[in-house]
Amino acid sequence: MRFVSFEQDGKARLGVREGEHVRILGDETLESLLERGADLAAYAKSPSAGEKVSAQQLKFLPPLQRPPKIICVGLNFADHTTESNYAQPDYPTLFFRVHTSLIEQPMIRPRVTDSEGLDFEGEIAVVLGKGGRHIAKENALSHVLGYSLFNDGSVREYQFKTPQWTVGKNFDGTGAFGPDLVTADELPPGAKGLLLETRLNGEVVQSANTDSMVFDVATLISVISEAITLEPGDVIVSGTPSGIGWARNPKVFMRAGDVCEVTVEKIGTLRNVIADEAAN
Repeated sequence: MRFVSFEQDGKARLGVREGEHVRILGDETLESLLERGADLAAYAKSPSAGEKVSAQQLKFLPPLQRPPKIICVGLNFADHTTESNYAQPDYPTLFFRVHTSLIEQPMIRPRVTDSEGLDFEGEIAVVLGKGGRHIAKENALSHVLGYSLFNDGSVREYQFKTPQWTVGKNFDGTGAFGPDLVTADELPPGAKGLLLETRLNGEVVQSANTDSMVFDVATLISVISEAITLEPGDVIVSGTPSGIGWARNPKVFMRAGDVCEVTVEKIGTLRNVIADEAAN
């Protein structure tokens, strides 16, 4: 099943993608449904569901607009760790995003004077349907609702102003997320064995298999839950492979009018036009 969030008549609505159409489920968000423990499969088949609209007519939103937590994983592909001039950590490198950074379309290049641009990082987002603490690795995948796509837009100069990466990873409108949340039953366990590619203006700039993750999805859930209580609706952004613009010579950044696409087989494509932040 493919859940999507979209805007209609000025309101956020939830639906299920069915081919070229979206069947509208209602106004309740995925966050709310998960918080109250709703059976999503049953909800999607409820009598109130049924009206279909063309997917091409919709303005999509991130699948979740205010997830309880957005936990990002850095340096989770060894080739990306190498290009970033780090030693490979033996523990997941974790940082947080805030919900105000999330966007589906477009990605916003921030209006700051001491930054050349906005860098791309194609990733898979893991959405939890069930929370917990001290989750055993062998049970971790049962906590996954599904998977989506993420472009972890990074303002590199701000990312490296301090040892903590937080600011450069949290400019408003830089975290592209969506459009589909594909339930786990439609994908291989842990989203393993899938090709992940990022294209900038049609050119492949990142390409890797999810089997190359240093820490797989089950490990990430288990390790994070040793310290942090995970909640339904939490999002884990699982890491990017090599090919980032910052590591290239010359560096490559996204500019206004560029098109960046993140594609993962069986999940789909997240396509974003880049726009400059508007002046106040």
